[in-house]
Amino acid sequence: MDNRKKGSSMELRLMVVGSSGHSQLLLTNAILGREEFSKDVISISGSTKNVGELAGRPMAVINGPNIYEKDISQAKRKMELRRSKCLCIPGPHAFLVAFDMEKISPNDMRTPKLMMRRFGRHCLRHSMVLLAFEGNTEGAALEDRVKKTDWHLRELIEKFGGRFHVFSKNWRDRSRDRDLLLKIERMVASLGGGHFSSRTFQKAEDSVKKEEKRLRKQRAEENEKAWTDMEKQYMSDELYRQKDAYTTNVGAEIRAKAEMDNGWLRTSLARGLGSGFVVGAVMGALVGSIEGPGGMVLYGIIGGAVGGSAGGTAQVAIKHMEDRVAPPARLNFNSIFINRFFAAPRP
Repeated sequence: MDNRKKGSSMELRLMVVGSSGHSQLLLTNAILGREEFSKDVISISGSTKNVGELAGRPMAVINGPNIYEKDISQAKRKMELRRSKCLCIPGPHAFLVAFDMEKISPNDMRTPKLMMRRFGRHCLRHSMVLLAFEGNTEGAALEDRVKKTDWHLRELIEKFGGRFHVFSKNWRDRSRDRDLLLKIERMVASLGGGHFSSRTFQKAEDSVKKEEKRLRKQRAEENEKAWTDMEKQYMSDELYRQKDAYTTNVGAEIRAKAEMDNGWLRTSLARGLGSGFVVGAVMGALVGSIEGPGGMVLYGIIGGAVGGSAGGTAQVAIKHMEDRVAPPARLNFNSIFINRFFAAPRP
């Protein structure tokens, strides 16, 4: 779903997406013109929001774990996807999808399909490919090189409507900032000047607003005391300025807290822990069944505790166990459990 409301704020919200590696972090540094992420950081496991300017225009840049990040559980990945949406409400003006120009992998080619699954089927309309390069090659020569390069890179770019930009891995190189801003603004304008939205982004916005309301109510007494103290210290115009500044700061603080932690995110975490507990308990019970009923109970409890703490990562352990116990085609612990305990009763 496309939000086509005009008159959006001066700030552009950019959702930076990475397939693998640290290209998305290099892109964030390049947009903000500072080393927000050290060159030693290859990937991130959480979601972040940083603000700055690109060629004089205010930007909010949102990062999350790479699409193919291997070091986080499925439950954690889902929660961070939700968190990145909360950080970007009411929706991003653009998705900037970062790749290393010299290292396009088979996984990269599947990125468009996974993006549609995670953000909504129309998100590619609001997306642009960003290619990281090393060196000081002129922009025009680089883009010409991309157009003449291997077919797989051209095919990848075509999936994003042919929109792409080449940026330097050296964030201090500001020579192409204006070109990038113009490309983003042109894409946004072609879509009506609004931001992208979907049901999950709307859910994120509703959850953040609900959390803000809760936090304001929680802070009401503290705010009242602060206002009373200000009325004792300031008079007339200065009092209004102090109150406005205080209200703005409190509002920003509450908004930041609500974006990072709200009911929608807490639900995601709880479900991850719950599914991890169930999977862990089943895995432990199945292993313990070798030693009889007592073993099933003992290993079930142990497996549930481990699975719950891992928040769903027990699925990985199950896969390893399947490979060790028998060929996957013949034995699958998940299907055995489902068929045994949840199959519909026969008439």
